[in-house]
Amino acid sequence: MNLNSKKCFYFACLFWVVIFILPQVSFCELAEITVKKKIASPSDTAEYTIGSGDVLDITTWKEADFSREELFVRIDGKITFPLLGDIQAAGRTPQQLKISIEKQLATYVGSPVVTVNVRVPGSQKFYVLGEVVRTGEYNLVKHLTIIQAFALAGGFTEWASKDEIILFRVEDGKEKIIRVDYKSILKGENFENNILIKANDTIIVP
Repeated sequence: MNLNSKKCFYFACLFWVVIFILPQVSFCELAEITVKKKIASPSDTAEYTIGSGDVLDITTWKEADFSREELFVRIDGKITFPLLGDIQAAGRTPQQLKISIEKQLATYVGSPVVTVNVRVPGSQKFYVLGEVVRTGEYNLVKHLTIIQAFALAGGFTEWASKDEIILFRVEDGKEKIIRVDYKSILKGENFENNILIKANDTIIVP
């Protein structure tokens, strides 16, 4: 096959991919790919607040005796760490917990370097109910939008009223109702409705 023939073959293949394959990939599937990338490391951001139900990995550089994997944050918000005993973890960011452990370990280890990673973000949840494929409770990851939340829930059923979605949120002790028109978001008319999900949000698709 000469060079010109190879070029023709390549562009022909590209044409068929664009025409027949790409349309089969739904918007929700693309969003789900993005979500999976984000789930990997919730403690990459200093804003994440540790809570009861989280599972932590705590590593002290070159000190295996002061390193622990899969430390469960108990209902009282504490973890148990070698020599230090019970430490308050809930309500702190990974960075704040790291600094606290380093200060306490300094009594036993010279200039300890501690890393705190949230292995399982089990404390922050949101809920998707109604006409979606997989209703239920989901772990919240940073910068998760409502469209991505629907992707996690498997998309909509054929009976879903996509323009009448309701999100219930509690802020400052008060319940807030946010109405979302999914169809208009996809059309680019009201993209501000593609809001970020917060802990304990409940999304209902009628």
